[in-house]
Amino acid sequence: MTTLNPKATTLRALLVGALCASTLSACYVEPARPAQPAPVAEVIGPPPAPGYVWVKGHYRWEGNHWQWVRGHWRPV
Repeated sequence: MTTLNPKATTLRALLVGALCASTLSACYVEPARPAQPAPVAEVIGPPPAPGYVWVKGHYRWEGNHWQWVRGHWRPV
């Protein structure tokens, strides 16, 4: 039966701990976002010309808040 060297065991434990710490330090946890607000009611006017479709508005996360992006007409 072999006996474990206490210094080698301690060194191995330190290396594993350092590896775990360096791996976890690269993790980035984004804070939880609040729920999206209700959609904004938009008035859709007539298309600017034939061949356009309406792209409805939506919310986009802007760093620390929800920002409404207005709907618009887009050519097909």
